[in-house]
Amino acid sequence: MQLALGFAAAAGAAACYDTAYALQALEARSAPARHALRIALLHHLARRPLWLGAIALSVAGWPLQLLALSLAPLTLVEPTLALGLLLLLALGVTLLGEHVGRREVLGVLLIIAGVAGIAAASPGRSTHHAGAATLAPTLAVLGAVALTPYLFRRTRGAGLVVSAGAGDAWAAFAAKLVVDELSHGRWPAALGLAVAAGLAVGVGFISELTALQSYPATRVGPVVLVMQIVIPVLLAPLVGGERWGTGGPILVVALAAVAFGAALLASSRAVGELEDERGRRGKRGEREILRLPPGERTLERGGEPGA
Repeated sequence: MQLALGFAAAAGAAACYDTAYALQALEARSAPARHALRIALLHHLARRPLWLGAIALSVAGWPLQLLALSLAPLTLVEPTLALGLLLLLALGVTLLGEHVGRREVLGVLLIIAGVAGIAAASPGRSTHHAGAATLAPTLAVLGAVALTPYLFRRTRGAGLVVSAGAGDAWAAFAAKLVVDELSHGRWPAALGLAVAAGLAVGVGFISELTALQSYPATRVGPVVLVMQIVIPVLLAPLVGGERWGTGGPILVVALAAVAFGAALLASSRAVGELEDERGRRGKRGEREILRLPPGERTLERGGEPGA
């Protein structure tokens, strides 16, 4: 019964996250490209009511995820979030106008099948994890990957998606640590980890919004989600205090199915369609600017005189 409740809470969180994700993608595409990887991107989107509503929906998923982690092991909770991919696929077609073919459907079905395998072989819930000496370097590596686009500003494409995935994976594993600390009554440690998780989410969030400006949500979302799932699940037996036991081989095969499904989505030839269209719109916009004689002001076609 406890596992069933944990699964239901995780499924509810998935519905919140993926609906919010599609709405965020819709708004991110309208943001100027010059705001990429900058706080200005958040400032621009914060003035959009629909985007704010999406953020509220996403935030509503966080307590559901924590509830799920208090009832079920990390190895079950994180993969259950992948069920939201079915919803994202539907919203990608109906709301975002993205192309979804057999390749994309196969990729999502492989991810769902892998999730089912992980859920079937998931170990019991643990409230323990490795000490700081082991956790610190592990989380530091994830943090460095998440920060790569900010250190090397020319990072684009896959680099942005990987950055977003690393930030989300950091936060997902930290959520397990928060629940562990709360179960032992260590409130200061839990609060510190929650703040750190919030910062990781913020870094990954900006990377992801920047990626969504140029790439379809039905390609970015699954890859980020798979990283958010696979990395914490792999860390669970290493530093998370969970033991795979006899279900280890099944978990490995299931994780491979999830990874392969994500690879199918990421390698889809439709990935560049939105970026190409964005570039064409930009060039058309440039051609619309009319130059008046020297000493006069510029005028954008159909707009007001500009300086």
